[in-house]
Amino acid sequence: MGSVPTIDLTPWFDGTQAGRAAVAGEMDAALQSVGFFLVTGHGVSRADRAAVRTAAREFFALPPATKQAYAVTVGGRGWLPPGVEANGYAEGTATPPDLKESYSVGATEKTGNPDVDDFWFSDNVFPAEVPALAESITGYLAQMRELAETLLTIAESALSQRPGFFTDKTAHSTHTMNINWYPPATIAGEAEPGQFRIGPHTDFGTFTILDREPGRGGLQVFSPDGEWEDAPYNPDAFTINTGDLLARWSGDRWKSNRHRVLPPQAEAPDEDLVSLVYFYEADWDAMVESLQPPIGKANDYPPVRASDFLKRLLDAITVG
Repeated sequence: MGSVPTIDLTPWFDGTQAGRAAVAGEMDAALQSVGFFLVTGHGVSRADRAAVRTAAREFFALPPATKQAYAVTVGGRGWLPPGVEANGYAEGTATPPDLKESYSVGATEKTGNPDVDDFWFSDNVFPAEVPALAESITGYLAQMRELAETLLTIAESALSQRPGFFTDKTAHSTHTMNINWYPPATIAGEAEPGQFRIGPHTDFGTFTILDREPGRGGLQVFSPDGEWEDAPYNPDAFTINTGDLLARWSGDRWKSNRHRVLPPQAEAPDEDLVSLVYFYEADWDAMVESLQPPIGKANDYPPVRASDFLKRLLDAITVG
């Protein structure tokens, strides 16, 4: 048995006091122990997830010269080519660039401040060569935001906080989604020493909602025992984990845990995987104050503005 549990949201949506309390308790236990859980009963269909993945594969199969027209770096909207990101740097580990390509989209609701909007709320860019990608992503983003808000509402209950403790600071939240393509070894080449599809790291925001494919070179989670373990897979489930901002907000009651994606494995040289990774955060100007005992652990974290906290971490993983 692995350390990552599965939580069924059905009792939460059913609305009974006992059912909601049970779901909140399961979330609290999972985030204290490993920082990850699988979630079922979320209401997002397999078909909606498959539509995004199919269109994304069509884009990633385009010639590099075609994709180059949409090239950006970390934090941008469009295609992140191979070599621009090394997630291990976020935890201070110097690693070669991650063996992946990504297509990135995110929040677009403007604040009216160009300095803020140009980075956090820039327009999404969609490839003309794959018109299905824009349609499938737009609907999917709306579903992911709704699910993220549900998770934060459950989190409020799990910490015995008032309704709105988190969600009062997410009305104009920053959020992004990276569609990650992990090419086969025949395209990516042999991994360098210490190189991964995504190097060991923690996520940065509140909740991450991951729809993944299983594979030999797939996701691993750092267990409470201090060992790397393969993440469990359920085709109906999303994989959820806490980010650094929510861990800090909880006063380190909850763990923002390390995870990584293994490089292509010799026994599966033709394996390619596509992951849909939705990162939910908070209002760009939200001031986050860490909970103190008895809910949080004793800490001396000063209040921090969400966008300042996130930008520092994004800069750390940017190559070049």
